[in-house]
Amino acid sequence: MPSKVYFTRNITPENVLKLYEACGLELSGNVAVKLHSGEKGNQNFLPPEFWRSMIERVHGTVVECNTAYPGSRNTTAAHWQTMRDHGWSDAFTVDIMDEEGPDLQLLIPNGKVIQKNYVGKHLTRYDSLLVLSHFKGHPMGGFGGALKQLSIGVASSHGKAYIHGAGVPENLWTVDHDSFLESMADAASSVVNYFHGNMIFINVMKNMSVDCDCCEIAEDPCMADMGILVSTDPIAIDQACIDLVYGCDDPGKAHFLERVESRNGVHTIEAAAALGFGSREYTLVKVD
Repeated sequence: MPSKVYFTRNITPENVLKLYEACGLELSGNVAVKLHSGEKGNQNFLPPEFWRSMIERVHGTVVECNTAYPGSRNTTAAHWQTMRDHGWSDAFTVDIMDEEGPDLQLLIPNGKVIQKNYVGKHLTRYDSLLVLSHFKGHPMGGFGGALKQLSIGVASSHGKAYIHGAGVPENLWTVDHDSFLESMADAASSVVNYFHGNMIFINVMKNMSVDCDCCEIAEDPCMADMGILVSTDPIAIDQACIDLVYGCDDPGKAHFLERVESRNGVHTIEAAAALGFGSREYTLVKVD
């Protein structure tokens, strides 16, 4: 059966809530809310005020992990400062999940490239996962959506290097590119398995730059805002976003798709679908 992806073109915090409720799954217990806190200097990330009503609706804790490259989020101290500077810690309870070791290891027995995933130790505090993704381009992955948040996003600093290096952290910038994309799919599958379906994914197609929110110096958006998508299937929701870009007549889509295609970005979706934790087949349910 195709997965359901709920969609509206009208981007408002109220419609984020509306689509979440249309999904029909109520996240329970301690809810981890994975989002992108934004690199210092980035102008495109979605700020706390946009997400406030959604996070408060699930009584969630904003969770992040440190990065594996220099910047404003590569150490716990720097990351906490960025959380303060960007307003996250003022607005919500925040947990930097890998601020203390050792990392939690999630096994991936059917992983194509990696057989384990290193994630923030504090993941064990949570019963459910709400993934709030700003859909945009990405310098390495081609695009960033739900699958990137599940993999690179939930991974610890060491885990990020491990995924980027396809199991060899020292090779994080030099590994065969498709192996990196397949490692992202492997890692995402381990987080999906950990939460046993207690997950909802929200992708917002707004401020769509070819660059990720992890870029301190990012290009301005090249496309008009397109809408909000919500699903319980991370593969279907990313596929639906890609399909919406291909199907639109926005003059900026050629530039956006050059980023996706030059990095073979859709291969992450292909690899994830091959692992069987979601489907590329979906029904787009439009909500007014």
